[in-house]
Formats: sequence, structure tokens, C-alpha cells
Amino acid sequence: MPPSTRDSLLLSAARLFHEQGYGSTAISTILREANVNSGSLYHFFPSKESLVAGVLEWYRANLRPIVMDPIEQQTSDPIGRVFALLAWYRSGLEVTGCKLGCPIGNLALELADNHPDVRQLTDENFVNWVKAVKQWLDDAGDRLPPTVDRMELSQMVLNTMEGGIMQARARGELAPFDAAVRQLRNYFDYLERDAREHKGATR
Repeated sequence: MPPSTRDSLLLSAARLFHEQGYGSTAISTILREANVNSGSLYHFFPSKESLVAGVLEWYRANLRPIVMDPIEQQTSDPIGRVFALLAWYRSGLEVTGCKLGCPIGNLALELADNHPDVRQLTDENFVNWVKAVKQWLDDAGDRLPPTVDRMELSQMVLNTMEGGIMQARARGELAPFDAAVRQLRNYFDYLERDAREHKGATR
């Protein structure tokens, strides 16, 4: 089933904002890519800012079906899912030669200071992402120590991903991303060892 006019606009805008940035993407380019006339665009999105807001709402609504559900189908191991997710972002860096970052992170950097509504939507996307990762960490149960704040640990996973992507783009190679993920993996290994020792001490 072909996408609706509104979805065509959102998908085209999302791709172009990701590849070119918000400021460098002209409305005329979006119309051409979506094969939609300007009247249809302004029927759904009265302004360019409302269009980018729609894109961010689309990202938020589709995080689970497009990103999280496929990761969960790859592995049933909740901690393994965290690193499968990071590997998914790495593959995106690899296929683009480290030229494109996280689409939400890119929009946050470009627009957050001067567009408060957009800033709120980017933050909501990040919170949604962190909560999805936290669910996996909750599912890990006693594999992690009881003292670990799983929401903060999920935030650390996001920071590793976003920071690793930014540095990989700046350097033009995957090494910074890989180093960040490797250190996160070491930290999770430490937490799992600590949890095993805690269980042994309380028996």
C-alpha cells in the first residue's frame, strides 16, 4: 500500500533533514522528492517548523516498530539487546562513511537553541529511547546489582551512542564510536560480575 500524502511528506522531509540538515533543505526540494504540490504540504504542515515537528513525532511513534522490535527479534538476551542496538547505529555510520549521524541528535544540535517546541520534541524522543532501553535493563533482573539506577544507566547508553557518533563523524572513522562502546561493554561486564558476587554473598 503506497504511503499517504502526509506520510510521503514526512518520509521525504526526514531523509532530507538527515542528509542535508534542516536549514539547508528547501521546501521545494521536499515537494519534489515527495512528488507533492505546495497546497498539499501546507494543508498538513502550515510551516517548515511544523513539518520538522511532524518528523520528530513520526520518529517517536516509530521507534519501537522500526528500531526496537527488530533488535528484540535478533536476541532474547536483554543486555545483548543493548549492544545489538549500538551495533545497529554503528552499521548506519559505516554505510555512510561516518557522514550522517543520529537524525534526532542532528536536529537537536541544529534547532534546540532557537526553536523551543522542537527542543521539547527532541527531548521527548530521547526520553522515549532511554525508557525503551531501561525496559531491557529491567528485564535483566538480578544480572545487574540492585543498587544500579537503571534509568541513569540507560541514559549512559544514550550518551555513549550520541557521543560516539559525534566523534566518529568529526574524525571520519569508526574508532571513537568503537572505543566508547567497548568501554561501556567493560562497565556492563563489571556490573554483572558485581551482581554475581552480591548474590553469592547473600546466600
